[in-house]
Amino acid sequence: MRIGQRVGVAWLGNTCGGCSFCRNGEENLCDQPQFTGYTRDGGFATHVVADADYAFALDELADPVALAPLLCAGLIGWRSLKKAGDGMRIGLYGFGAAAHIITQVCVWQGRDVYAFSRAGDDTARRFALSLGAVWAGGSDERPPVMLDAAIIFAPVGALVPAALKAVRKGGRVVCGGIHMSDIPEMPYALIWGERSVVSVANLTRGDAEEFFPVARQAGVKTHTTGYSLADANRALDDLRTGRLSGAAVLTP
Repeated sequence: MRIGQRVGVAWLGNTCGGCSFCRNGEENLCDQPQFTGYTRDGGFATHVVADADYAFALDELADPVALAPLLCAGLIGWRSLKKAGDGMRIGLYGFGAAAHIITQVCVWQGRDVYAFSRAGDDTARRFALSLGAVWAGGSDERPPVMLDAAIIFAPVGALVPAALKAVRKGGRVVCGGIHMSDIPEMPYALIWGERSVVSVANLTRGDAEEFFPVARQAGVKTHTTGYSLADANRALDDLRTGRLSGAAVLTP
């Protein structure tokens, strides 16, 4: 890394390096982590002090607004996709920042994407199909085939039983968010047949080292809506109400 080089700072800002998780290569589960814009300053700022070991070299010529979603939505989406396994039929619940990036990766890999969005959200449905999804519908619908795996990006616990109904025996449901509303009571029959539910927690530097080359090879193009730093609350409101497609990006 050199002075003046363009780098990106992701959510995981630092780990202790000494706990059992760090020693076992699971730094995303570190007992004493630091998170950018949450437990350490930066992220929602014009300047940030970052550990060089947790900064990643970025394309010097690319639009920084287009690169920004790769550092958060892209990385958590990539880790979620790895957790989902190698199945060819992948369901994505909540078609926003992470899903629109991972759809492009899946299409490049030759997988079929089945996109689920809010019921009646035709904009999201058309967006998913334009990126190569083979089917797009509401989260209250069943896909036309059984899925090998499903990734839930929307923070809605009720989607867990819905996704379990959509995956085949031996399939997996991955919960990709940091927070999620309560998962409702559901019958054991939904997970019987060796279906499983797993969560994704944060990311590792290894995830970034894997993902950025994949994103370049896959020709991932992020779809962004820019907001000034002063309009951060408006961006969050637009995100909550589904008024934007792709990713929201704050600029100083």
